Amino acid sequence: MTETDDSNEHWVNNFLLNLDQQRNYSHRTLDAYRRDLNRFITWLDSGACVATAQDVSRYIAQMKRQGLANSSIQRNLSAIRSFYGFLLKQGAVEANPAAVSRGPKHKRRLPKVLDTDQAAQLLNFASSSPQALRDKALLELFYGSGLRLSEVARLRRTDLDLDQGVVKVVGKGYKERLVPLGRLCVTAIGQWIMTLSADHTDWLFPGRRGHSISPRTVQNRLKSVAAQQLGDDSLHPHMLRHTYATHMLESSGDLRGIQELLGHSDIATTQIYTHLDFQHLAQVYDKAHPRALAAKSKDAQTQSGTRNTETP
Repeated sequence: MTETDDSNEHWVNNFLLNLDQQRNYSHRTLDAYRRDLNRFITWLDSGACVATAQDVSRYIAQMKRQGLANSSIQRNLSAIRSFYGFLLKQGAVEANPAAVSRGPKHKRRLPKVLDTDQAAQLLNFASSSPQALRDKALLELFYGSGLRLSEVARLRRTDLDLDQGVVKVVGKGYKERLVPLGRLCVTAIGQWIMTLSADHTDWLFPGRRGHSISPRTVQNRLKSVAAQQLGDDSLHPHMLRHTYATHMLESSGDLRGIQELLGHSDIATTQIYTHLDFQHLAQVYDKAHPRALAAKSKDAQTQSGTRNTETP
């Protein structure tokens, strides 16, 4: 390994360590960033600290020629831009060569959500066994609080205040937030906690060997319940987070409040739910707003008058 290779690896490792410790990125995201950066640096064939804006532009063009999807190119560019932002703060470079680069535009897919009837049907099952009680608590927590999968898996019983109906969550960037829990969610969690023996660890959802429940186990349990209740096993934890946010927006219209509940640092991330919800909100407006009702009434009268003057 050359001195340049050592330097590149040093900076990539430090950058990923910063994302892990300071911003609490998931292992999956860190692995993706490492792959993307190593691919770029291998293509660059020089020290990462000497890359130019022209290098980044040529790399984007190379990815396009290779037929990479627009979303993949954007992800690579995001990793490169973040990496050089870190190097800039460390004084290793004088400018971020990816700062002005723009990847190809791609249409953002709106997340799939459950409607209120589907959500009610999903949660309407008997919880007589310990596993069923755990499944009900998991589902009520996802739908009733909008927590991320990683946040739910790491919850401890001490994070909950069931009397007040709130849970303390440590989200991305180790930022704490308090999230309210609904009555049915509190009931489901309380019933589940009663099944835990005193010698358990203090994890809300214990796994094996004293660890917390694994994310894969949670995903599999949600799919199993969804297959039974909805006849479709495509449900995943983030779909329930999207469903929570969408239903909250339908009820309140308070985008800023939903941003706080979800733990989004940028309200632009929350704004996707305004697009997702627009058609439904338009229907609600048409059915409920006095101006819309008056317009419909006037249209109906006009059409009636037109029919009355027509020759039979």
